Amino acid sequence: MRVSRSIRPAGTLLTATVLCLGLTVVSAPGAVAGTAAGRAVLAAGDGWGSATTGTTGGSRADAAHTVTVRTRAQLVAALGGTNATNGSDATPKIVYISGTIDLNSDDSARHLSCQDYSTDGYSQAAYLAAYDPAVWGTATEPAGAQEDARAASAKLQGEKVQINVGSNTTIVGVHGGRLLGGGLVVKNADNVIIRNLTVEDAADCFPQWDPTDGATGNWNSLYDAVALYNATHVWVDHNTFTDGANQDAAQPLHFGRPYQVHDGQLDITKGADLVTASWNVFKDHDKTNLVGSSDSSTVDAGHLRVTFHHNFWQNTVQRSPRVRFGQVDVYNNYYTPGAGDFEYALGVGKSSQIVAEANYFKLPAGIPAAKLIYNWGGTALTDSGNLVNGRVTDLIGAFNTANPAKPLAAGAGWTPTLRAQVSPACAVPGLVTARAGAGRI
Repeated sequence: MRVSRSIRPAGTLLTATVLCLGLTVVSAPGAVAGTAAGRAVLAAGDGWGSATTGTTGGSRADAAHTVTVRTRAQLVAALGGTNATNGSDATPKIVYISGTIDLNSDDSARHLSCQDYSTDGYSQAAYLAAYDPAVWGTATEPAGAQEDARAASAKLQGEKVQINVGSNTTIVGVHGGRLLGGGLVVKNADNVIIRNLTVEDAADCFPQWDPTDGATGNWNSLYDAVALYNATHVWVDHNTFTDGANQDAAQPLHFGRPYQVHDGQLDITKGADLVTASWNVFKDHDKTNLVGSSDSSTVDAGHLRVTFHHNFWQNTVQRSPRVRFGQVDVYNNYYTPGAGDFEYALGVGKSSQIVAEANYFKLPAGIPAAKLIYNWGGTALTDSGNLVNGRVTDLIGAFNTANPAKPLAAGAGWTPTLRAQVSPACAVPGLVTARAGAGRI
């Protein structure tokens, strides 16, 4: 017999029916669409971002600081006036991004190409010639004129495409709001909301070659779609992150390695804390979500408390998320990796405390459940109620059987309490595909 059930955790009214194993499961409604979303705040009990003082963003902004923008110059002006200093502007503000903003553009909205940023004699051909392993070797990172020129060129691009966001800010996409060619940086700031945006192709024109990265060297890029550095109380909700038509998989090989032009889609590092990432789509990307700066970080321990819920990782390769140090709650998310370059989903790093519960993993043929976890020097995680292709699966057991030399213990050492709603994993594909991403609030 089919039972209809309305679930109301944390006072949430539920709508939108989804059938799950004979049970009628319902999902939480989205916020009011349009400009009213600018006044929305993160609900109490909705993940780590709701802890202590909560996340209200720019909801108290006055009329003078409630602005709709359509160009990069207007966006910078609305966030305080000067990109270099906007990160310290704590005035409550609501910024609606309408349509597509090309972040690779000057103040007259003229598109800027990679050549426009090249300076000090940089050229890709000269860089490749100078640091070819047959010439430079593999023992040290590049140094000298072309590396200095590459770094100077990258700095010029970064000043354009990395948009600094200060405290007490809400940014909401309206009318197909989209940032193209760059992203948002929340650094040393508190109380920020980013919703309903598509952030596409935050590509670095000047990746750096590092022959010492791994056994064969790697190309590394700088820019994230959204980067949180020492940021607190942040809500990232109902956004779509994508590389668009500029896929890393389509980049050429140089020195036998992919010329990777993208970094993270949402990276949370350098002591960032109290973050909720909900109902986002992360798609067609390699290094998706990094939580924690490095194993040697002196600022991350005791911070990096992050909740990921009801997100959709679609055709992503790795880091969904990769965690160091933090207490990270990963529940009710949907994963559909591709069959090609997939490496892992959950990266268990140094001192990490991941709780992974009631997620749904839809794996193509040839990818075993053991591949969903990678041990980057961690010791344990909590794994409960997760489904792999419709079957309850012991993720830790599958990993340990395949990796007896680097086993993980069960139990992250903490129990999440800040959860707005928890649905059975079997309901997750329907809920997330119907509700996640930009344009769904």
